[in-house]
Amino acid sequence: MTKTSKGLLCTILAATLLAGCGNNNSGNSGTATGDTTSTGSVAKSVTLKMFIAQPRFKEQYDNYIAEFVKKEKTDKNIDVSVQLEMPTADNASQILKTRLASNDAPDIFAIHAVNEIPSYYKAGYLEDLSSQPFVGKLLDSVKPSVTTTDGKVVALPLETLSWGYLYNKKIFKEQGLTPPTTLTEMKTVIEKLKAQKITPFVLSYKESWIPQLVLPLAVGGMMKTEDPEFVNKMNKDEGSFTEMKSAIFDVFDLINANGTAKATEVGGDDGAAAFAAGKGAMWLMGPWYAETILKSNPDLDFGVAPLPINDDASATLINLSASTSLAVSPTSKNKEVALDFLNYVLDDQASNAFFQSLKFNPVSTVHTYESYPWITEATTYVKAGKSVQDPAIPQSVKDEVGKGLQAYYAGQMSQDDVLKALDKAWKSFNKVNK
Repeated sequence: MTKTSKGLLCTILAATLLAGCGNNNSGNSGTATGDTTSTGSVAKSVTLKMFIAQPRFKEQYDNYIAEFVKKEKTDKNIDVSVQLEMPTADNASQILKTRLASNDAPDIFAIHAVNEIPSYYKAGYLEDLSSQPFVGKLLDSVKPSVTTTDGKVVALPLETLSWGYLYNKKIFKEQGLTPPTTLTEMKTVIEKLKAQKITPFVLSYKESWIPQLVLPLAVGGMMKTEDPEFVNKMNKDEGSFTEMKSAIFDVFDLINANGTAKATEVGGDDGAAAFAAGKGAMWLMGPWYAETILKSNPDLDFGVAPLPINDDASATLINLSASTSLAVSPTSKNKEVALDFLNYVLDDQASNAFFQSLKFNPVSTVHTYESYPWITEATTYVKAGKSVQDPAIPQSVKDEVGKGLQAYYAGQMSQDDVLKALDKAWKSFNKVNK
């Protein structure tokens, strides 16, 4: 997917019509449109730029934005046009950084709460949202993920995640299997599946963010059981990923040796379709792909389980994190409308249907919908103490491991090559963020 054609999905939603992409960069929140109300007041015209790297949810965002446009017109007599960019996750971080550095910031943009808020806040790219109405609606368990060390809320969380890997419950039940708690047990599960001519894993590594999922699972498990200071050591240039070599590669090699073919030609959507069709019993993926999976097979019964990384069952843990979050640029010329949209995301009436359509976890007190089965299953592990907070690994390091594991799978890099690249990426991050 290219940055200019496939990686960019642009939608302009006007108050009175849906139009194609344009080059309206005026950013003037007070431009008259000629439209008047019954009282004769002239409506303002605003072009709001959004940057959200979730192209698979384009329809849901388009619909919700359209409702916001109507509300803004009714409530404030503002004609809002929205330019929505939806690049792929692989391209988004670099595109956004370039835009921010060149003073071309979107009014609203999505970032990863754990990985990106600290550096973006330090660089001055995040508006202080602490006084916004939505803040008081956030669940106590979610609010810290978007709060800086000096106590400012700087983003609105969209996704909270409880994840490990996905498994086909029907296949597991038919074969008399339960999710394994150790790497040895996983090997036994794999052999039983293969004996029945069932491919154990769906592989989908075309997008580099997918293979990198093994990294936070491995690091989180090791930090919970053996090395709680790993991230702190790496931040001080005192650690090395060589300490994580077995935790990362033992399970990654096992998955690769027992998965579907041509992984580097299969992206997330194709992987979801393959998993939905039963072409693999397990998939290294999180429940954020639930909507895509169920679109292919609405009747699929799938679960979420923690991925074993070694033979210590206490290191087999569900990863808890807040990921996609919406921020506002301090330089936005349309800040009033941008803030209105963020608050509308947690609107008392509309928010439930929006989050349900995305199949996201509840993040707010206004969310009263029933949790999905896979969320309930993951929560049983959390309640049993079998979870760990997502390690605070810099996004640049995660980007590097994704590319490295793609190359490793293709036989172009060794394990040591990948680990050296990760150490180098973290040291480079430290130099920039001292």
